[in-house]
Amino acid sequence: MKDNLNTNILACLQQNARMSNAAIARKVGISSPAVAERIRKLEDTGVILGYKAQVSHLELEYQLKAIITLRAFMGKLKPFLSEVIKWEEVVNCYRITGNENIVMEVVLRNQENLEEFIDKIISYGESKTHIVLSQVVAQQALR
Repeated sequence: MKDNLNTNILACLQQNARMSNAAIARKVGISSPAVAERIRKLEDTGVILGYKAQVSHLELEYQLKAIITLRAFMGKLKPFLSEVIKWEEVVNCYRITGNENIVMEVVLRNQENLEEFIDKIISYGESKTHIVLSQVVAQQALR
C-alpha cells in the first residue's frame, strides 16, 4: 500500500471523511473517477474500515470521561468480555497485556453514574479509574 496517491487520498479522508471525490482529486492531482476507484479498492482491501461521525459526549450530557483498567479475577475474563459489549457507557474497550487485562474508555453522565458503573464491574475484577481532564491528541491521522 506504499502508493503516494493512496496515502494522500487517505490523508484527505482522515481529515474530512465527507470530502467529495472532486475535492480530493484537486488536492492529489488525479481525476475524480480515479479517486473514486482508488477509494473503492481501499475499502475492498480493508484499508478503509468505515466512516463515522465524531460526536461530542459533553453535548449529549455525558459530563465525565474516564479510562478504567480492569484486572480480571480468575475465571471472570470471558464472562466480562461477553457483557462489556452491551454496556452503553463503554465507547472503547481493549484487551491488553500486563497486570491489567482490560482498558476501557467510558463516558458517564455524572459521578453517580460512575459509581454505578464501578459497582457493575467490581464482580469481574480489580479496577482503577482515571478521570480524563482533556484530550491532547484526538484521532490523529495515520501517515
